Amino acid sequence: MPTTEAPALTRKDFQSDQEVRWCPGCGDYAILAAVQQVFPELGIPRENFVIVSGIGCSSRFPYYMNTYGFHSIHGRAPAVATGLKMTRPDLDVWVVTGDGDALSIGGNHLIHTLRRNVNIKILLFNNRVYGLTKGQYSPTSELGKRTKSTPHGSVDFPFNPLNVAIGAGATFVARSVDVFIPHLKSVLKRAAAHKGSALVEVMQNCNIYNDKAFGALTDKAGRQQNGLYLEHGQPLVFGDDKDKGLRFTGTDFEVVKLGNGMTADDCLVWDEKHANPSLAFQMASISTGDGLGDYPVPLGVLRAVDAPTYDAGVIDQIEQVSTARPQTLDQLIHGTDTWTVDAGGKVHRGAN
Repeated sequence: MPTTEAPALTRKDFQSDQEVRWCPGCGDYAILAAVQQVFPELGIPRENFVIVSGIGCSSRFPYYMNTYGFHSIHGRAPAVATGLKMTRPDLDVWVVTGDGDALSIGGNHLIHTLRRNVNIKILLFNNRVYGLTKGQYSPTSELGKRTKSTPHGSVDFPFNPLNVAIGAGATFVARSVDVFIPHLKSVLKRAAAHKGSALVEVMQNCNIYNDKAFGALTDKAGRQQNGLYLEHGQPLVFGDDKDKGLRFTGTDFEVVKLGNGMTADDCLVWDEKHANPSLAFQMASISTGDGLGDYPVPLGVLRAVDAPTYDAGVIDQIEQVSTARPQTLDQLIHGTDTWTVDAGGKVHRGAN
């Protein structure tokens, strides 16, 4: 009998029947829409997707996706996702977390998941504030940030999520913005195709407790002027008319004005596949992410390199051990953990 192909999936297939309960105007709506548009295009059966979250506004995500999911423990989503991937390597596992969830109580779990290169995808929503618990400062809040828990201004130096990931040895690190939907979708597709840990920081607006945290970048006038869109193999140019560029001067980046003999050929050509992570780390460090400094905000893929995955290594090890295990009861009893002593007093390990 002729076989019939399953109908193509659409965004609607990934929309659950749950009421989406984020504050009106929250950037999470845009991210949810982007994910629901990307998943049908990945060619993966819907029942093979799993969304794992921790605690926070972003962690409502599994309820709104018509896939399998875990709403797990504060900061422990990477650990839960790792366990799932180890036991069910056939599943496509995604972690959704926030800057508070991932970089405070969950920091240890995050860095070791990235260090191990577990084949999961991590979406880190960064709004630079604790939203669910009503507006306290977070590990990514700016120095001097006034919040309910820092009424006189934060004295903490903030984490840069990208630098945390690169420093932990992540093999795929990228950044996008909640309302830059075409760009966000392209980054999500790149992350999905990566074999290994992929961390995507999504700059996300909390219009209640930290409105316009990235306004200089997200306002229409700033999208080209303050954003540096990284493309592998392409020179680093930006600006409304692509009239600015980035080059190395000594060991530092320098913004240059193009024209009067200065062209894109004088700018640094971006290399996301550089084996040495120092270039990606330095790129992640040039801007605080708000577009208010001397440098533009890097957006896109900062690092994408191939490396063995933790889950594949463990599964391979299990197979090797299983193959080499004793085949009979006698072999098991007289294995390498037994000894015999001959008539001359000589000890023989594992001898029959």
